[in-house]
Amino acid sequence: MPELPEVETVMRGLAPVLEGRRIEKVRLCREGLRFPFPKGFAAGLEGARVEALSRRAKYILAAMDNGQTLIVHLGMTGRFSVVPGAAAARSLGVFYFEEAVASGDGPHDHVVLALDDGTRLIFTDPRRFGLMDLAETACCTEHPRLKGLGLEPLGNDFNAEAVARQFDGKKAPLKAALLDQRIIAGLGNIYVCEALFRARLSPTRRAGSLVKRGKPDPRLEDLTRHVRAVLAEAIAAGGSTLRDFAGADGREGFFQERFDVYDRAGAPCPRCGHTITRKVQSGRSTFFCSHCQR
Repeated sequence: MPELPEVETVMRGLAPVLEGRRIEKVRLCREGLRFPFPKGFAAGLEGARVEALSRRAKYILAAMDNGQTLIVHLGMTGRFSVVPGAAAARSLGVFYFEEAVASGDGPHDHVVLALDDGTRLIFTDPRRFGLMDLAETACCTEHPRLKGLGLEPLGNDFNAEAVARQFDGKKAPLKAALLDQRIIAGLGNIYVCEALFRARLSPTRRAGSLVKRGKPDPRLEDLTRHVRAVLAEAIAAGGSTLRDFAGADGREGFFQERFDVYDRAGAPCPRCGHTITRKVQSGRSTFFCSHCQR
């Protein structure tokens, strides 16, 4: 499933295409994705101008001038194809996709947005685990998809003190706490494994062990710093492509070429040379070095 860096990459790729553009026509090729489209979904988009794109956790948010916000989750295999019209292609200086994907009539093409400059956005999702919804912009944070999400790891409020308040007294394994979207929003399996490796912290230790008398242990300071760094580096690399992921320009990410531990079970640890271990935690594979991560 695309994690925060992949979603951020897609959002940044869509921003110059969508922002300031009016959605002229919406074609829905089915009644929904993971969930049915809300009543009046197409009508709520048609005629609206997109004012700004942003990201919250693993959601892309498109705020429109009609007071509505389009909420998009890519699920496991969702992706956008950008097919510029002639004028849009000239202004962007690129042609993102070849004619083979330009029709939007593929078996897994589910939503087509036609913009006022001739550009079309085609949302493709073979497994249909993605979702699209509409929310009132003024109360978007209270929408069921967004309400209760935790700290934004690239936001100004993400620091060791804030994380310590969430970890204090928690007996859950550190990795499970980092993946809890109610604590930190947007972190996924890949980047948690990589950040824990850089911070030399075992994924199995108690989250609360990094808090002493309500204050963050220095190792928690290191962890929050490494979380930010890993995410920033992954975004700069266009995310990680393990199977299906591609950005809005069709390019694959290449951060997977820099993995220290993720999906490297049996390989030597790049820091100490001991063998990288794979362990299943809460149904997910965890990769770490049991020698230098404590």
